Amino acid sequence: MANAASGMAVNDECKLKFRELKAKRTYRFIVFKIEQQEVVVDKVGGSAESYSDFSASLPADECRYAVYDFDFTTEENVQKSKIFFVAWSPDISKVRMKMVYASSKDRFKRELDGIAFELQATDPSEMSMDIVKERVF
Repeated sequence: MANAASGMAVNDECKLKFRELKAKRTYRFIVFKIEQQEVVVDKVGGSAESYSDFSASLPADECRYAVYDFDFTTEENVQKSKIFFVAWSPDISKVRMKMVYASSKDRFKRELDGIAFELQATDPSEMSMDIVKERVF
């Protein structure tokens, strides 16, 4: 259903894939893009893929939304995972694209229940593993 403010619809596949990532841990990450006024799945990363595979899947010149299921071990030696959201908006992407993604982000994020935190990044250094770990712990 389209949002009146942003005019953006969310494809059902986005919610389905996210639920599979969250409940079944089928995927490590999902990359979403906006296509013809609708958020759609762009890429999915299998459970064996790494954070560098995830980073490499984001285009250098186009905006994307993404979620990543981050596994970690607490100080008490307990295995845990947190799903985080990335709003990817490279400096060299088109201004209109950046505006569309920025105005639709909160609406889209509300569709994905279970996100621990959000990173906004304009280049890979803003979503480095160090920053992720800082946010998780």
